[in-house]
Amino acid sequence: MKKIISTQTAPAAIGPYSQAVEANGMVYVSGQLPIIPSTGEMPSGIADQTRQSLTNIGEILNAAGCSYADVVKVSVLLADIADFGAMNSVYAEFFPSEAPARVCYQVAALPKQSLVEIDVIAAHK
Repeated sequence: MKKIISTQTAPAAIGPYSQAVEANGMVYVSGQLPIIPSTGEMPSGIADQTRQSLTNIGEILNAAGCSYADVVKVSVLLADIADFGAMNSVYAEFFPSEAPARVCYQVAALPKQSLVEIDVIAAHK
């Protein structure tokens, strides 16, 4: 059985998908753009965009009863792989120890001309 996870403290989905879905003890958080929920705007620069995407993920994890410590897999999509180092520095603030498995790709483009999009999978407590 699946359970839809939704919170108003993270941006609403910009398409026909859920913020997250819980199934079989796992929480699948959809890709999060760096949208500030209160304004609908995005910060500028890869560091601030990475921080906002991960903050949005944290809000969704919280709504699911999870935290960053429960994250087992992360996918990072970058508009420019040259931003890898700056993204990684911010990312390390959110996962300071026992980091989850991760992949990072450069993609041709992201929605709303974002510099980054991040999704995670967490093991529910």
